[in-house]
Formats: sequence, C-alpha cells, structure tokens
Amino acid sequence: MLAALAALAACGSTGKDAENERGGETVEAISLMGEPLTPPDIEPERRAKLDAELKAAWDAYHADPLSEEAVIWLGRRLAYLHQYRDAIRWFTKGLEDHPHSVRLLRHRGHRYITTRQLGRAVDDLSHAAMLIETRRIEDEPEPDGQPNASGKPRSTTNANVYYHLGLAYYLRGEYSKAESAYERGMPFARVNDDMLVAMTYWYFLTLRQMGRDAEAAKLLEPVTRDMDILENHDYHNLLLTFKGEEDAKNAINLQDAQPITLATAGYGLSCWYDFKGDVSAASALRRRVLGAGMWPAFGYIACEAEEARRRGMGRARLPGAGDEPDPAEEALRDIQKERRRFGPK
Repeated sequence: MLAALAALAACGSTGKDAENERGGETVEAISLMGEPLTPPDIEPERRAKLDAELKAAWDAYHADPLSEEAVIWLGRRLAYLHQYRDAIRWFTKGLEDHPHSVRLLRHRGHRYITTRQLGRAVDDLSHAAMLIETRRIEDEPEPDGQPNASGKPRSTTNANVYYHLGLAYYLRGEYSKAESAYERGMPFARVNDDMLVAMTYWYFLTLRQMGRDAEAAKLLEPVTRDMDILENHDYHNLLLTFKGEEDAKNAINLQDAQPITLATAGYGLSCWYDFKGDVSAASALRRRVLGAGMWPAFGYIACEAEEARRRGMGRARLPGAGDEPDPAEEALRDIQKERRRFGPK
C-alpha cells in the first residue's frame, strides 16, 4: 500500500491530473489573470539534490505514516520541486490524521497562496491563528528546508502563520484584515531581524495602501543598516529605501538580479514608485517581474494581483470567495481509495 501511495504522488500527475496538463507539463496553478502556470525550470544539479531530499522524506514517511513531522517534510520537499498540487494533497492527508495541527495548516496555507487559492489560504491560516490564540500555543523555531549559509533557522511557526495570513489578505486587497494579522504577528516577528524585516515589509506596504503614511513610517524606526540579516537582504534593502536611507536605483541591482530577487525587489520598488506618483515606472517594473516567470514568488503574485486590478479584472477576478475547485479534496479521495484497495496501514 505504501509503495502504491509513493507511486501516486511521486509521478506528480495522477489520472485526474491528465486534463490539467499542458504540453506534457502539469498545470500547477492558474494565475490571477487566468493563465495556466507550469513548473519553473530547476537546474540539473539542484534538481538532483532536491530529488535526493524528497527520497529521504519518502523513507521517513514510510517508516512512520502517522508522523506529523514526516508528512510535513514530505509536503515541503514536494513543494521545493514545484509539485504544489501534490504538496497540498499530502498536507491534507496529514490534517486528516492531525486535524488541529498548526504546522500543517501553516504549510498548506502557504501553498494555497502559491497556487492562488487565496480564500482557502485565509481559511487555513486564520484557523491556525485561532488555535495559537485560544490554546496559547508556544512559538517554536521552524527548521529550514533550504538552510542559509549559517545553518541557523530564522523563522518560527507562529510568526509564519501571521506573516502568511497577512499576505493572503493583502493579495486579496483586504488591507484592514491584513493589518490586523500583522499587528497580531509582530510580537512573534521580533524573534530575530530576518523575521522582523519580512513582517515589517508587508505591514508597511499594507499601511501605505490604506493611505496611513505616518503610521507606516513609524514602523520603519527600528530598521537600521546594521541589523543582523542572514536571509532577507532584499526586504532589508527595500525597507531602507522606503526609509530614505537608500536610493531606489542603487538599493538592489535589478539588472543582474536572480529571478527571485527580481520578483521581490521589483514588486517592492514598483510600490515605491507608485507611492511617489511615478505610475509609468511602477507599471514597467511589474511587467518586467511578470515577464521573468518566477511565478511562485510572493512578489510575482503581488504583481499579478495589482495588474489584474488595474486591467479592470477587480477583486471579483481574484480567487478568494471560497468557491474555486480544491485539488486537495479530490486528491484526498484518491489516497483513501488506495487505502481501501490495499487495506489498512
């Protein structure tokens, strides 16, 4: 039975996915502008490493199929290979066994954002936040699947819940709800400077989108050049730009930027140009980000959302009403069917 389940997910595309393929590639998501999104390319050396890590995750899951930790890592490793639909399936399977898992809700909520299912992301992440608050769940470091050079984890479970919840609301244009999520999350974000600049970045943009410039500026007071940043250098540089300590053209070299940096910095700087009234420069940056194709990046999704609104698609075009098809539900039925066929675990 376990071998059958492994084959089911390892293939990356079950029978029900056949109609969701385009040019031999699985369509992992539909953009906020209605375009199919297929997995970005991964360099062969990196893919080999990710494949080996996924195999190890499978081995750990096979050794203990009821382990919350094992199914979380299986889902995370699938997502690193851009197999987001399969990742959502396995987080869903984990929630069947661990229905009150904040960690599983946090990770599935993240991948619902990646796949543009913003309503379901809000559902998962707000549920996780409710569990944190009502059960007074202590925060804990979140191990990195792709560690920084120091090997030190820089994020925590609770901080990530509020970070992603605020982002889901932000992408939907529900800024007052995003503000609430970030306000509740800031105490957790102060665990280190990397988490602080990440939360502050989206919180700042939220307040600026609401026209509350003075409050947004006050958020930047703790941001300094000498912060201990190991990972979120782009967010740090953008915040320094917003604070007026960096020139936008010099803060980040977009000319030679990697796609993920282009997505992150490109969106942030597009907002800065918008705030200054340079609509042409802002629009050009968003188009450049969208042309680079790094669609899983949050900056890319934010560019999509903004362009969708500006092209007259409005919020009604953005997933989030809760009525979009859920790939996890049908996939869970597939997994249960395999269980019935091969007997109990």
